[in-house]
Amino acid sequence: MLFNSYIFIFVFLPITLIVFFGLARYRYLKMAKIWLAITSLFFYGYWNPPYLILMILSIVFNHQMGQAIDKAELKSKEAKTLLWIGIIINLLTIGYYKYAEFSLASINGIFRSNLSIPEVILPLAISFYTFTQIAYLVDAYRGETKEYKYDLLTYSLFVTFFPQLIAGPILRHDELIPQFNKLKNFIFSHKNFGYGLVLFSLGLCKKVLIADNVSPWVATAFNNPSELVFIEAWFGALSYTFQLYFDFSGYSDMAIGIGMMFNIKLPINFDSPYKAISISDFWRRWHITLSNFLKDYLYIPLGGSRQGEIKRYTNLLTTMLLGGLWHGAGWTFIVWGGLHGTYLCINHAWRKLKITLPKFVGWGITFIAVVVGWVLFRAENFSDATAMLKTMAGFNGIILPGNAGGRFSFLSNLGIQLQAWGSFDYLPGGSNPKPHLAAIIGLLLGVAFLPNTQEILQKLKPTWWWAIPIGGVTGYCLLCVNRVSEFLYFQF
Repeated sequence: MLFNSYIFIFVFLPITLIVFFGLARYRYLKMAKIWLAITSLFFYGYWNPPYLILMILSIVFNHQMGQAIDKAELKSKEAKTLLWIGIIINLLTIGYYKYAEFSLASINGIFRSNLSIPEVILPLAISFYTFTQIAYLVDAYRGETKEYKYDLLTYSLFVTFFPQLIAGPILRHDELIPQFNKLKNFIFSHKNFGYGLVLFSLGLCKKVLIADNVSPWVATAFNNPSELVFIEAWFGALSYTFQLYFDFSGYSDMAIGIGMMFNIKLPINFDSPYKAISISDFWRRWHITLSNFLKDYLYIPLGGSRQGEIKRYTNLLTTMLLGGLWHGAGWTFIVWGGLHGTYLCINHAWRKLKITLPKFVGWGITFIAVVVGWVLFRAENFSDATAMLKTMAGFNGIILPGNAGGRFSFLSNLGIQLQAWGSFDYLPGGSNPKPHLAAIIGLLLGVAFLPNTQEILQKLKPTWWWAIPIGGVTGYCLLCVNRVSEFLYFQF
């Protein structure tokens, strides 16, 4: 079930809220939690009911493993053995569903073999709920779950709570479960509901009005990478840069907003990442909960920066390579992760030189580096990515829209070709692509200078001056929801 669908907005969410707070009002608190767990399972199983069984088995297994680790002596050999059994079984499960086809195809390509490749449908959110539970097992091994002693219902709600189930934010047990044990969170709050509704609406606007409208521009460019000219390649790359951000951050805003309606505070997942002035700053702002997960459960256990600079760089590269593999089963994802690992190594080495760049220069270098990475992330294969990046770098000439005899004709002396506005095959708008180019420039200025949704929410006041524009935009979004489209991270 999608957040941006009529059945979710007008049926599932209202019924879930009404019954939850109705049960809580008459002090049936356990029944309210059971109701929320059941509706979360229904939310997950709506797309493909058979995979609901896989998730339930995963929940029961990891809960029992966590209990067993809790009962063992802290960090004992028994606890460590149980931890590794749990991690291996989780990785084997996700390995089969997410990486079996990729692994066999890679083996066939390298050894020229002809191994049969099964067709496996990727279960929804398997990366999110699997790694959430691996983190839980690690926390149990560290002794961080002993004071909570979760029963199966509480643990199930932690894993399946529907706002964050499909694409995060990625939560730790101590970030969510204690909130379900606070009595005040079972009391309906007009303030929290209002703020949650506004945040949900702003996220819906990001998804429906921006990401979905930019999506066709992205497809046009990335489906024809070898035929693009300079301006078309950059237009396609920037379109995807904004589509991905507004789609994923929009989903996160909607998830956090829904959580607020239930008096549950979910962590912020995006903090204006395209305002970052270094690649380290970018990863502190982009998919924040994943960045924290990679740091706490990969980078630091590998040794972090405690064993010298060479080991630090090795750990950074390893962490980002695995982070790339987490995003998708393909070599382009792995190389994208390795590229960002290399970026981070360069960033840390530069900081040791103690040379400060102007913020605008740092922002420009960081933004271009991120855009280059997104080309790899989106391209179907290396050949497509290479063709597009070569064009973006000007290896196939620099062609811009304009009049060859006009005021910018001096650019021809610099090797830049000017071409009539209507002669570009892969710019949207046909004979008049100017509005679309202006839209991309507008989005660039918006992500660089305008406040994000969290900052807007902090300034929000319950007045007509706020209600009318937000209500108007939300109403328009609801009219557009009939063009239902999946979130980019929908099957992670």
